[in-house]
Amino acid sequence: MSISTNQKLATSNEVIENRSTTKNLFLNPNVIGLKESPTLRINQHCKELAEKGKHIYKLGLGQSPFPVPEPVVNALRLYAPQKDYLHVQGLPELREAVAKFHQKKDGVDILSQNVIIGPGSKELLFLLQMVFDGEVIIPSPSWVSYLPQAKIIGNTIHVIQTQAKDKWRLLPDQLEDFCKKNNKSNNNPYLLILNYPGNPDGITYGDESVKQLAATCRKNNIYILSDEIYGQLHHEGKHVSIAKYYPEGTIISSGLSKWCGAGGWRLGTFSFPPNLHWLMDAMAAVASETYTSVSAPIQYAAIQAFLCGAEIENYLWHVRKILSLLGNQTASILKKGNISVNDPTGGFYLFLDFSTLQEKLHKRGIVNGSILCDRLLEDCGVAILPGVDFNRPENELSARLSYVDFDGAKALTASYTIPLHEKLPNDFLHQYCNNVIEAAEKIAAWSNE
Repeated sequence: MSISTNQKLATSNEVIENRSTTKNLFLNPNVIGLKESPTLRINQHCKELAEKGKHIYKLGLGQSPFPVPEPVVNALRLYAPQKDYLHVQGLPELREAVAKFHQKKDGVDILSQNVIIGPGSKELLFLLQMVFDGEVIIPSPSWVSYLPQAKIIGNTIHVIQTQAKDKWRLLPDQLEDFCKKNNKSNNNPYLLILNYPGNPDGITYGDESVKQLAATCRKNNIYILSDEIYGQLHHEGKHVSIAKYYPEGTIISSGLSKWCGAGGWRLGTFSFPPNLHWLMDAMAAVASETYTSVSAPIQYAAIQAFLCGAEIENYLWHVRKILSLLGNQTASILKKGNISVNDPTGGFYLFLDFSTLQEKLHKRGIVNGSILCDRLLEDCGVAILPGVDFNRPENELSARLSYVDFDGAKALTASYTIPLHEKLPNDFLHQYCNNVIEAAEKIAAWSNE
């Protein structure tokens, strides 16, 4: 008796499905359906398209375009022979430098014994969520990994949706209202994960805002993981840490990846108040059974970064100058395409709201952010990420743009030739950051079709 092609395909699909089901039986249910981080996925996809000869505007991955400051690179060369395992909590001299960094930059009295060094702040956040026995609050839009990490661990997660009219900031009244309405089954504290200047929105909190949020958190027994990895990229150099107003309940997250341009070095820091030392001790215990310690040469080199000498301060001011000009110009171009976007105040992101174009986009079959981003990549070669990747509603026409597709070393060298108090020349962006400008113009034109 012969078997038709369709029957063979059906049988084959059934076998594959059964195999997949069997494999899932042996997976932790918290990781079933988990996919590669969207930012890493879009970066790889862009590389594949570029290899096929297509010109791609790479505005998906949030990687600093600027080089690691030369004093830090030189320190790494010097300490390359360091080969010993270091203390799980981190090199004492580095922890001292990190503590002084936050004392100087944030006006917060951090002690070196309350600093832990990890292989990126991402890993430290995972450990924190693992050892913390409480419910997690995440304002949306939020960085892509906050929610998946909480799901992997099995934490109870609460997402509070913020609004474009509030510049995607969590309002104290929103947080207060949530605490009143949420029927928590125990008296354990909450953990609020707060990120500013923000990824994916490029907006920060001012002094009064953080003061009010701090008061709300103190009142409602909320610990804060304040992700300030972009703090030194506040475009005016005026970052305010919420730890200044809520020191006893705030853990400050920082690292080398954004303000120091060293994402691939994988070094992050968490700074705790003395009364939360027990949380850090628990993290260190888990770390000792997992990654052991951070690369020794990188820890030694990082001391130079956190000491933040004159050369690095000069580097930071030029970086801010470039990012501010580019971010605001990119936002201005996008607004001409009737796209709602806030002018950035820090970092290198814009969060785009296409809802004003909903009727026009729906007629083109574009009914959500994922389809929108796919079409932009197909039609214009522009790679950005949909809002759903940042915990926005699935049908929302939103997306994140990372304005980093330019040669940061060349732009920085050119900026160094211009005194800090002088504006960059009118043709600077077209000369050194043209890919980003072109991409914004293509998005605006595409939106007006």
